[in-house]
Amino acid sequence: PRLGSFLPFSTKGSIDGKGVIYGGPASDAPALTADDVAGKLVVLGVPVTSTGRPNIQTINRQALQTYLSAAGVAITALEMLPPGWADFMMQSRTVMSGGDTPEGTLGLFVSRDVAEQLIGAPLADAAVGAMGTTIEGTVTFVEEPARYPARNVVGIVRGSDPELRNEYVAIGSHNDHVGTSGTPVDHDSLWAFLNVVRPMGAESPNRQATTEEATRIQAIIDSLRAIRPARVDSIFNGADDDGSGSIAMLEIAEAFATSATKPRRSIIFVWHTGEEVGLYGAGWFTENPTVPRENIVAQLNLDMVGRGKASDIENGGLNYIQLIGSRRLSTELGDLVEEVNVRDGFNFEFDYQYDADGHPQNYYCRSDHYMYARYGIPIVFFSTGSHQDYHQLTDEAQYIDYEKLEKVSEFVYALALTIADLDHRVVVDKPIPDPNAPCRQ
Repeated sequence: PRLGSFLPFSTKGSIDGKGVIYGGPASDAPALTADDVAGKLVVLGVPVTSTGRPNIQTINRQALQTYLSAAGVAITALEMLPPGWADFMMQSRTVMSGGDTPEGTLGLFVSRDVAEQLIGAPLADAAVGAMGTTIEGTVTFVEEPARYPARNVVGIVRGSDPELRNEYVAIGSHNDHVGTSGTPVDHDSLWAFLNVVRPMGAESPNRQATTEEATRIQAIIDSLRAIRPARVDSIFNGADDDGSGSIAMLEIAEAFATSATKPRRSIIFVWHTGEEVGLYGAGWFTENPTVPRENIVAQLNLDMVGRGKASDIENGGLNYIQLIGSRRLSTELGDLVEEVNVRDGFNFEFDYQYDADGHPQNYYCRSDHYMYARYGIPIVFFSTGSHQDYHQLTDEAQYIDYEKLEKVSEFVYALALTIADLDHRVVVDKPIPDPNAPCRQ
């Protein structure tokens, strides 16, 4: 993702004539105050894990709030970005028609060499608070018409209650993915590499295989070559991200549409576009809703709900599912999720670890549901988790767990029906965020 959405900074702004100051490692608590960095470009060192391995996921996102008084923040992590991320950030950005890219504290990824030129010393020797050179530069954009239009797809199953049918339970997923690769690669070779070196796909650090890992990779490739020839591919199909959520919604919509008894409230289905480039479709829909926004009582988001086997994620299996945000705005909504799970015999084992405040993956802010939550609409984000094929050419239908996908779909149907048939709106009893402020998990 763009630095401006991945971290609390803008992708548009000026650092012209600003002094440079070194702020230490981006993984640490800030050693400088807002006054120290005001109006300057802050250079932050390479984040590292406890083993000393560079890792962009260790960036202390909450601590970076301290630097919002700066003119810009440069994080020395350019070499660590997965190739897909680096390529993506070099491409043109998509902005919805009539929108604008906010200005503010400019966020940059820079290489170690550039960081050391800015500081005027090796990062290993730089003292926190040391002043470097003066920088000149402004980041702006040239607007061009989009070559390929993208659209949200919206459908409604009308409720049966004459009064409550004007309220809506929203169910959403996203219908876009990340396009094509610049260079075709052999599917099986990539799959073997990811299996050994990057078990969480794009969420895993991008690195070279060790000698021992290379041997294991070759053994997997040899076993696959024994049953089929090489398969060259260049298309990111996105079967799980988010073909799984899109297909689940079709099944849920069909179940509601063909049911002899309709729920009391209406069900609105929104297949959002532009999720991968910044939640644009969900943002557009919530700012220009086709039904009164205040009448949407809850939103259920399905994003990557077709995997989650033990081979995909630790403790995975048929009953494994991740829940995020279910109690962030409404205690009652979170309780209903648990109630339906027991009442209807689904017996899911909910994994709430990724819902923790300040979690480094920041999932609460990274999918379409947040565009609803920012307006005080209670949400539940369903996911079966990341896996080796996340944002990779290998995210294909052959790896989907269809039994799991069916079970998740049936559960979301049962939950939506329960919410739609309540004699009251789901109670919002938690603070509502500023809809225009950056999201912080």
